[in-house]
Amino acid sequence: MKYCIECGTKLILKENFNCGVSEGMVPFCPDCNEFRFPQFNTSVSMVVFNKDYSKILLIQQYGRGLNILVAGYVTKGECLEQTLKRELKEEVNLDLLSFRYNASNYFEKTNSLICNFIVQTQNEDFKLNPEVDYAQWYSIEQAKEVIYKNSLAQDFLLQAIEKIR
Repeated sequence: MKYCIECGTKLILKENFNCGVSEGMVPFCPDCNEFRFPQFNTSVSMVVFNKDYSKILLIQQYGRGLNILVAGYVTKGECLEQTLKRELKEEVNLDLLSFRYNASNYFEKTNSLICNFIVQTQNEDFKLNPEVDYAQWYSIEQAKEVIYKNSLAQDFLLQAIEKIR
């Protein structure tokens, strides 16, 4: 962030003290006299399991042919739980039975904090929306083989599998 989001003035770096402790150099607007902390996107991704945790649903999007996790951005006014339910319904028309936190990671390419969850669905009867090209249920071992290699999706998937065992 180079300019103030309120007035457009070029930001300078200024040391920020909070309760007498330095938080380091932070962008500062000299006109508004306010620190402007860097902003980023927040998104959720989910390792989607069937009801008995024996299968994992992977999707492909945007013509890429890569098996990835169901995911989406948190929109204004939503909490993570609402986003999980909305994205699961929007992308594959499944209902959330239960969920629990798995892990998080910052993804520089989209300037996003991705919060990943282990999700259990009520049933396996998915229906794709137009932004999803393909989806399939895989056994846990198959999912480990076909997930997009060396990706955050793979990292999240492997962490989730360890946690459910």
